[in-house]
Amino acid sequence: MKVKRFFAPTMAEALKLVSSELGPDAVILSNRRVENGVEIVTALDYDENMARQRLGEEARDATNSGRLAELQAEQHRRLEDELGRSRARIAEVREKRASQGAGFQPASAAASVAGGQAASAQRADMGADELALMRAEISSLRDLVQGRQGPEAAPLASVNPAQQRLVERLLDFGVSHNLASALAKSHGKGRLEDGWKQSLKTLAAGIKTVRTEWLDRGGIYALVGPTGSGKTTTIGKLAARYALRHGADSLALVTTDRFRVAAHEQLFVFGRILNVPVRVVDESHTLDDVLDELSDRHLVLIDTAGLTPSDKGYQQQLGELARSRHPIQSHLVVSATSQPRIMKSVWHCYKMADLAGCVMTKLDEAMTLGESLGFAMETGLPVAYYTDGQKIPDDLHHAEAAPLVRKGVERLKELKASQSMAEGA
Repeated sequence: MKVKRFFAPTMAEALKLVSSELGPDAVILSNRRVENGVEIVTALDYDENMARQRLGEEARDATNSGRLAELQAEQHRRLEDELGRSRARIAEVREKRASQGAGFQPASAAASVAGGQAASAQRADMGADELALMRAEISSLRDLVQGRQGPEAAPLASVNPAQQRLVERLLDFGVSHNLASALAKSHGKGRLEDGWKQSLKTLAAGIKTVRTEWLDRGGIYALVGPTGSGKTTTIGKLAARYALRHGADSLALVTTDRFRVAAHEQLFVFGRILNVPVRVVDESHTLDDVLDELSDRHLVLIDTAGLTPSDKGYQQQLGELARSRHPIQSHLVVSATSQPRIMKSVWHCYKMADLAGCVMTKLDEAMTLGESLGFAMETGLPVAYYTDGQKIPDDLHHAEAAPLVRKGVERLKELKASQSMAEGA
């Protein structure tokens, strides 16, 4: 996507500039009056999904295309302004170096000459270093202004046009630049549709899942992850499904969250509704003590606090899970609405819990599913379940790789259809 600003004394002249330089396919992101005329921000090959990915958190509250376009235009203005400031700084450094070189006069004698040469060399080195840093800064800013994505975009430069089209399709699907590039290099040598199907097959083959459901196999399972990822609601769905299938007598719920006020309330509500015991790990009852008490239960589900490394109790909670003498299988709960880098960061935070797999949540809220599917493939965490709604227990599903990928394809088609309707409106 190419974004550009145009300035002219009148709107008619500005539109003529846009038409002559970008043609009829240009999309106007914003227009406004400025000193001495008007400003129009335009885009060529505008992709709303890609715009949301670039804007990240800024785009979260943009519920319509118009607001999203304004945010994209504003980001472009900021980047161009920063680019202008960087250029001005380089010009200033160059002028400073020129004036220092002209004004430096050695005093006298050999020592003065040597000292002058050393000082000149030092000034030159400092100026060269500063200029190099600024040039790198300008290069990075230019990439952002022109729509490139920085380090992750590097692999795209080496692909041919056919592979590039496949990369773009995979990016629309939601996978990372690196994964899209790798898939395109393997499958982008022929027709686009053939390469697309082969890439999806490779993605499905790379996603591990759990064959036997926890509800049938039994055991002790802990859900870990950040606040808001859906741990407690998922446990409620699992518990309800188990009670319907096997009865409530062989099920128990446990919470290790003694770090937040009223943290247990939702879990206790589930327990009362299902007539299932709920135990709390606290200063008087260690995790192993509680699990000893529940040793006769076929299935034990453990809810945990959504702590980060900076929170008090983070190390203590994960240490309890990892050091327990009971065979606890910890699973990371990953929200499909999270950005890929946040998913990776969460994975690194919770790896010390000796993760056995993951559970994907909020698939119904995600614009695309490639982000979470790519995360599963790249980390190698087996996907046990996924959730796609608030209904308990209907919106809980045992994970299978091929249906998950098909669901991602359907979501992409829905997104493209809604974009086409918006453009036609």
